[in-house]
Amino acid sequence: MHYFNYYGYYMGTFYPREHYNSGHVILKQAEHYNNNEKRIILANKFVEGSLKNIRKVLQYYSRQGIDVDENIMYIENNIEEIKKINDISRLLSIEGRSRENYYKSFDKIIKQKDFKFDKRTRRPPQNNLNALISFGNSIMYTLILSEIYKTHIDPRIGYLHTSNFRSFTLNLDISEIFKPIIIDRIIFSVINKKIIKKNDFYNEGDGFILKENGRKKFVQEFDKRIAQTIKVRDVSNKVSYRRLIRLEIYKIQKHLLEEKAYSPYINRW
Repeated sequence: MHYFNYYGYYMGTFYPREHYNSGHVILKQAEHYNNNEKRIILANKFVEGSLKNIRKVLQYYSRQGIDVDENIMYIENNIEEIKKINDISRLLSIEGRSRENYYKSFDKIIKQKDFKFDKRTRRPPQNNLNALISFGNSIMYTLILSEIYKTHIDPRIGYLHTSNFRSFTLNLDISEIFKPIIIDRIIFSVINKKIIKKNDFYNEGDGFILKENGRKKFVQEFDKRIAQTIKVRDVSNKVSYRRLIRLEIYKIQKHLLEEKAYSPYINRW
């Protein structure tokens, strides 16, 4: 009997893409999108992964003596709340409020006076920290999109984020799980270690932009992070964060094909 583990490995190696029919997988994607009960299951799991990894980040800094207990409690309450939710808009609302509360902890974690959070602003980012968050998130979206393209899943069909007016949404869904443990940790590191400084940004109109040299420094740290290997449940060897993202996509594919119910990756620090 052939043995497949939780992540889609076959006898210790990735099972080839050709095992699945691309059209069949996409049909299953559409079925899970159009069926509200099935869609909400996946959307809920993406938010669960996001909130639990945010909690992991906060717990890490709490152990470093930073007072983020109220932020942790807020996130924990919302982790319980989403279990009762069967509406996409309410899920998005809870996820959004949770992240806004999480952002309030940034000024406690970041020790550099030139990087005050204030509030989240995007188009355009209205301070250095917001510019760094936007740049980091854009890299995360691109990486996950590239990993989706290596599977049979269609990146245009997401479950938490709406498909309207966006070319790709599934990478946004998956990014919610990994942004706290990859992008946010890099941001705290490059600022607190003074790898990126105030002079790595410039002001243009109403917004701030990370200069080319600053981008290069951030990407270098990003490359180091996604190459870092970690121990993952049900996988015998350590895997890099880049490989972990691909494994996550395979888990989603197995869920769509109704082979194994999807459970999001939660960091183990």
